[in-house]
Order: sequence, then C-alpha cells, then structure tokens
Amino acid sequence: MLEHCPGARPVAVEVRGDLCDLVTVPARQGLEAVDILRRAAARAVGPVLHDGACDTLGFLVPPGTAAAWDLPGSACTQTRGDVPGPAGAPPIDGEGGWLLPPGDTGRLTDPTVLRAALGVAARLIAAADNCR
Repeated sequence: MLEHCPGARPVAVEVRGDLCDLVTVPARQGLEAVDILRRAAARAVGPVLHDGACDTLGFLVPPGTAAAWDLPGSACTQTRGDVPGPAGAPPIDGEGGWLLPPGDTGRLTDPTVLRAALGVAARLIAAADNCR
C-alpha cells in the first residue's frame, strides 16, 4: 500500500533492494537541483526519474522521508511495500524513465541536502525570471 502527499503520483520504488520514498518537483527546479548537487559532490545526488512529458523529476530518498516532507512546490510519495521493477527499467508505472539511473549515481539522495538544493534552485529560477 502507498500513502502520498497531495499532488504526488503514487509510485512504489525499489533500487537494488532498498525501498525508497520519492520526492517530485517541477522539471526546471529539479534540473537546477541536480546541477547544484552534482557540483557539490560527485555522489551527492542519487537516482532521478522523469515523467513521460518531462514535467516533473523524482528524487529517490531514504524511506521515511515522506512522513516529514513539507517543502512547498514539491510532493512526496511514501512506499510501504516491496514492488521491484525489472532490472534496468525505471520502477514506475506509465511513461517515464531515468534521468540518472541507479548505476550512475550514489545510493539515495540525502533529503536534507536535497531540500537545500531545491531552495537554491528556486531562488535561482526566481532571479532569472525577474531579470527581464
């Protein structure tokens, strides 16, 4: 069974045997956050999913993160079951895929580090949008 925050698409995720929660954000903010995390440390960002329309990105974070996640503009999905995906395929229903597959990244993204990167990304986007 899954519980999810408003706006999140219920998804069960398993990466190499680890159950995960999924934090979803708008693609533009997510891409900025990925860049910020990759500059911070080579393994600071874990696996990242994208939806089929590339409107949102999903960061895989440790289980239990969703219970306390309250960052405006993002959503969270909490997994409560073991739902493995086929090897190499993204473990989501419908269209979508890996932006950063599990083999190319660290294990999972630290939620505290992700929250900070998403905050910086939001400020960068707001500054860029206001410089017209």
